[in-house]
Amino acid sequence: MPRVAVVIVTYNSAAVLEGCLDSLAEGAAGVELADVVVADNNSKDDSAAIAERAGPPVRLVQVGRNAGYAAAINAGIAVLDLDKLDGVYVLNPDCRLRPGSIAPLLDCLREPGRGIAVPYMVNPDGTLQPSLRRMPTLGRALAEAVVGGTLAGRVGRLGELVTDPRDYARPGAFAWATGAAMLLSPQVIREVGVWDESFLLYSEETDYCLRAADLGWTTWYEPTSVIEHIGGDSGVNPTLAALLIVNKVRLYRRRHGPVSGAAYHLAVLAGEAVRALAGRRTSRACVVALVRPSRRMTALPQ
Repeated sequence: MPRVAVVIVTYNSAAVLEGCLDSLAEGAAGVELADVVVADNNSKDDSAAIAERAGPPVRLVQVGRNAGYAAAINAGIAVLDLDKLDGVYVLNPDCRLRPGSIAPLLDCLREPGRGIAVPYMVNPDGTLQPSLRRMPTLGRALAEAVVGGTLAGRVGRLGELVTDPRDYARPGAFAWATGAAMLLSPQVIREVGVWDESFLLYSEETDYCLRAADLGWTTWYEPTSVIEHIGGDSGVNPTLAALLIVNKVRLYRRRHGPVSGAAYHLAVLAGEAVRALAGRRTSRACVVALVRPSRRMTALPQ
């Protein structure tokens, strides 16, 4: 029987963590749940206590500070014995696994060249939660600035975010996917190395998938594996929305150089500026962060 470990990242996640842990047993039907690590970013609520009460195979790893998503993933993976595992499932605590949802992802990783497997993600009401992404490009940034990301995603391959439900009906390779639920092969973990902790939140999964692709590893989507994701605050919290946009631009500049990076920056800024003028609070925060580096978040609240 294939063996899988789960790494759950928490920060003040007491309201959702227990539900995530309770879903693991049925989600792991058909595989051996060898290890469950809760990597806690110095929560001030009962997140750590919930993990400790759960008992084996759940174990708590304290990061020691609110160091971000990537740092907690690195801390959780560091305590695993990769030689005894067939996969490591990285999860947000607000995820709920549907029965038997891990096994199809592990089956995907048996195919040569597939190093990351991601599930079909749904909202709590069962509707599709778009989670797949195409390669970030300047052209897509311009298209999203003009018509918005949701509409651009429905027009062929114009947008980065994949929004057409028909694209979620069949398995396939994608540039990257939402980091709330990702099954990693031990080989990818060894070759790609640690997650980049400089991002704090957002774009760390983009960076990881693209670095894996640089080494020949595919991110594979499997619709028969279903997971429920409650979702975060980046769409309504101005501070988090600004961090998401800044990291997106920073990652593009890092991979494509200063000239192309500057053009990408301007395209994203133009799109956010138009929406800020229309009254969107999150876009106003994004514009400020893009034009005033001193206003950008450089550390998470402790």
